[in-house]
Amino acid sequence: MSEKVDIFDTTLRDGEQAAGTRLGSRDKLNLARQLARLKVDVIEAGYPASSPEDFQAVQTIAKEIRGPVICALSRAVPADIEACGKALARARRPRIHTGIGVSDIHILGKFRDPRYGKDLAEKKTTIIKMAVDAVKLARSFADDVQFYAEDAGRADPAYLFEVLEAVIDAGATVVNIPDTTGYCVPEQFGGLIRAIREKVRNIARAKISVHCHNDLGMAVANALAGVKNGARQVEGTINGVGERAGNAALEEVVMALRTRSDYFGVTTGIETREFCRTSRLVADMLGMAVPPNKAVVGGNAFAHSSGIHVDGVLKDRETYEIMRPEDVGFAESRVVLTARTGRAGLRARLEKLGYKLSQEELNQTYQRFLLVADKKQEVFDEDLIAILHDQIQPAPELYQLEYLQIYSGTSAIPTATVRLRVKGETKQGASIGDGPVDAVCKAISQVTGTSARLSRYEIRAVTSGTEAIGEVTVHLEEDGRRVMGRGASTDVVEASARAFINGLNQLALTKGSA
Repeated sequence: MSEKVDIFDTTLRDGEQAAGTRLGSRDKLNLARQLARLKVDVIEAGYPASSPEDFQAVQTIAKEIRGPVICALSRAVPADIEACGKALARARRPRIHTGIGVSDIHILGKFRDPRYGKDLAEKKTTIIKMAVDAVKLARSFADDVQFYAEDAGRADPAYLFEVLEAVIDAGATVVNIPDTTGYCVPEQFGGLIRAIREKVRNIARAKISVHCHNDLGMAVANALAGVKNGARQVEGTINGVGERAGNAALEEVVMALRTRSDYFGVTTGIETREFCRTSRLVADMLGMAVPPNKAVVGGNAFAHSSGIHVDGVLKDRETYEIMRPEDVGFAESRVVLTARTGRAGLRARLEKLGYKLSQEELNQTYQRFLLVADKKQEVFDEDLIAILHDQIQPAPELYQLEYLQIYSGTSAIPTATVRLRVKGETKQGASIGDGPVDAVCKAISQVTGTSARLSRYEIRAVTSGTEAIGEVTVHLEEDGRRVMGRGASTDVVEASARAFINGLNQLALTKGSA
């Protein structure tokens, strides 16, 4: 049977250290609940000694969350460890995570005071004593104690081995080997883990954990190298958030271990179908959007646009996908329609929308599709429907804008007057609104008698400069039907009116075909 690798999530502690982020007690509890649904093995809930709010958050999570081990961080300082013990008092499976810097850089930089020793050798002796004392004190509060050897990636290996032996003898059950600054490369870091297994005499009594930062973009690769060389716990965060460039992204680590189980030969207990939901929750609460090209959970992770790729995936998913989108919480793979998609991708999307075209009709639609796709980053389903009605089932526009006048200002009530051509007849109306765009949409609704609801409004500059063309996109809903309308003009109010009327024409077409 494959060995199990424990997944240690530190989103609530190290992840929250990302610049510009903050999680309150309630947010931490909600995230902890989701992490429990994800079935992580350990949740590092916080650093109780850092603030009363963090103490309360750890205490609440320890009390309410069941399943994962609940861990709290401390320095090798008695007051910190005691705070952890108190905060974790009601946890069913508590763990105290204590430690200290072990590289010469950390020792000389953080322990300059002569009371730690007159030279590096004396300071190193002091550090070992502080580490041992910290672990022993932590064991008085919890049977499960994890020790972090901070900046292990840049430490003198012989000294690191000495520290690890001492803390394991003192009762540490897990030894954490952090690449604190993201300095290591995979071959070097994997070699360090292998050396620890070979040269630390009592290592069999403790589990080796790896905690890798992403300063050089190698956090996940280093963590995986650690696993390959004997680490059986990986620490990281959802979406890779954290201090500076962040931590190893747990979703990437887990899916790499799962997808390449043939190479790593290990398993995890993670419920991977919760990754997408967890990723979105973390992004929302921390205010850090997930990049579209983010591995595993990014919006484009299972999106295909190239004609060669689309054709291949439609014939056999495995041609271009090494994971199933459903396995990480996405509903399905997504074909993004662009000028590069090709006829096969267009046909598949049209059939999914319920339209089965002859080859001649497909060729006609494809040529029109290319004209639209050359002007847009992505062609949406609503665009395809509009193309179909225009290309395959030509129909005149029901509504046409003839005249528009807006009265607005800082001390005036926005008023819009519109004149439309409706079935060959000219109609005119006026309305007031919260702003000029609201007023013009209400005036158009009055003239057309529509009950369509504007559910979404977007505007963007197509070009640059003061004379830029503004492109407005609106989403309209009526009787369960949903369409998208577009309009463009150097006057954004006119563009808004044209987009609204375009949407009403699309609704009229879909109503006629229903």
